[in-house]
Amino acid sequence: MPSFRRCLMLTGVLVASVVGCVLFLKAPPPSAEALATGLDPAKMERLDAVIKDAVEGQQIAGAVMLLARHGRIGYLKAIGWRDAEAQTPMTTDTLFRLASMTKPITSVAVMMLVEEGKLRLDDPVSKFIPEFKGPTVGVPNLLTWSLHMRPARREITIHDLLTHTSGLTYRFWDIPPWTTLYRNAGVSDGFNHAPGTSLNNVRRLARLPLMFQPGSFWGYGLSTDVLGAVVEVVSGQDLQTFFRQRIFGPLQMHDTFFYVPPEKKERLAALYLPDRHGRRQRVSEGLGLVSVGEIEFSATYPCETDSKYFSGGAGLVSTASDYARFLQMMLNGGELDGVRLLRPETVQQMTTNQIGYKKTCIPQYGDSFGYGFGVLTVDGKGQALDVASTGSYSWGGLFQTYFWVDPKKDLIGLLMSQLLTIGDHPLRQEFKKRVYDCLVG
Repeated sequence: MPSFRRCLMLTGVLVASVVGCVLFLKAPPPSAEALATGLDPAKMERLDAVIKDAVEGQQIAGAVMLLARHGRIGYLKAIGWRDAEAQTPMTTDTLFRLASMTKPITSVAVMMLVEEGKLRLDDPVSKFIPEFKGPTVGVPNLLTWSLHMRPARREITIHDLLTHTSGLTYRFWDIPPWTTLYRNAGVSDGFNHAPGTSLNNVRRLARLPLMFQPGSFWGYGLSTDVLGAVVEVVSGQDLQTFFRQRIFGPLQMHDTFFYVPPEKKERLAALYLPDRHGRRQRVSEGLGLVSVGEIEFSATYPCETDSKYFSGGAGLVSTASDYARFLQMMLNGGELDGVRLLRPETVQQMTTNQIGYKKTCIPQYGDSFGYGFGVLTVDGKGQALDVASTGSYSWGGLFQTYFWVDPKKDLIGLLMSQLLTIGDHPLRQEFKKRVYDCLVG
């Protein structure tokens, strides 16, 4: 080849490389948006590495990660597989079973009704669901696990439900004899094809003894499912309709549902369990009801078309982007894009300690609790060595969805996957730690 032709080709390659670099530097996300939101693009490659390692190690099939700062999304990435067996890639619009990340949304619905004067925090629940009138507390005999019934000193209030100090529990905690009582009464934890309506489920729950006197301890349980039923009674709408008209529509959360529309079903992430070696194993959609210990769930429960059961504590399905809009509304003090759902003082009330000196038993979400959110206090930050700032609030779901909001850093973080594990998966905290390494300013 003549030398001038080689020079011409080399020059073309060099020019193309330079132009490519210039275009890359001027491109929109991830770099430009990341820089505008105070995120270091170079360091964010380490976030990718954390998730890629988990996928390659078969801990998870895939995940969607989202970071927003100063009101803008600076990082939105899908890694791995939505369905590993079918080789369907994870995408940023993948739908995830939120499980307990439903609770903050239900709590917002309750506080909207409080602001409207339709509810009071000190209202007894029996005002709306009469079956809760005259509750009893079960005192267990530790030798026989039989219960001695005592009248509760007072009734459960809306405040008790919002703060999980009601005395209600979850069947899946496997605490005798309450697990047996809940099972025999047909009480659902919200992860399966439950019969009837959510109000039916709550009425069955109301007939059972409490674990402790209302207001005396913090105990995670079906309190938010009861709140969902209260919203239905007070508003005269089922929870799905209330959410759609009062929250999802105004916030433009068009991919958040109790039951996934048929045309969007293919975007629902496959569900996995860890095997005895900690590697993911697919939950077959053909298995129907699956039991893991006392957890009963169905991989297909979000796909029913005619169910009237709307679990306020565990039932929603959503995307990372949709849920980020809900969290941005909270971080903005109750408003997003000119739409206000709550007053700033209500948001402040929801995201600060409302349980006094009581402590939660789920430290990965902070040491205290507001109304629907775990809260990190000064004491909790010192004990847990959490990288988030004091005053941050967070929550997560049984199927490994997780968020946190750090008002001091003006930061929202979301990590969404679909692996059923009880407790805090180490991937969450490793991801969160590396996020703070990426912050600039």
